[in-house]
Amino acid sequence: MRLTRIAVGAVAACASLALFASPAVAAPTDTTVVTLNVVGAGLDIEAPEAAFLGSALPGTTLAGSIGTVRVTDRRGSADASWTASVTSTHFETGGGTPTERILASDIDYWSGQGAEQQGTGTFIPGQPTANDAQPLDTVTPLVAFRHVGGTGVNSVAWSPNLRVNIPASAVVGTYTGTVTHSVA
Repeated sequence: MRLTRIAVGAVAACASLALFASPAVAAPTDTTVVTLNVVGAGLDIEAPEAAFLGSALPGTTLAGSIGTVRVTDRRGSADASWTASVTSTHFETGGGTPTERILASDIDYWSGQGAEQQGTGTFIPGQPTANDAQPLDTVTPLVAFRHVGGTGVNSVAWSPNLRVNIPASAVVGTYTGTVTHSVA
């Protein structure tokens, strides 16, 4: 009889333990709020470090590309508009006297069409063809390329050309000037 009581007590204890050890009921759904940051990396312009246009006689014209200029807009703006502009110093050789200088205004610039365009918005060359070429200036910037509208990241590359009108009074020598592209 004592054995029966122990067995009945053990069964009751196991049943009681089973009630408390049953799995909990899970919620049907649960949510997680996730956040992240989208950051901008700026508006940049890259131009060739140097270019050689060739050789020509006084009183003639020399034309050629200075290489690829690229604007990359990583600002991530709601309005991704920008304008790239260009200025130039006078080109000089020797002492910089009038006969040793080609004025910036004697140098015509044209951007040509853009290549490798990426992003939304409209890309507008400042001077699409040689017929649209405009003289450079040491102070007043010339529009080289523009991007209007669009959002987010965009980029374009172009290969601007210079047409140097060498004065008949120019002396023989290597003329050097600086063409500066900027973007804002």
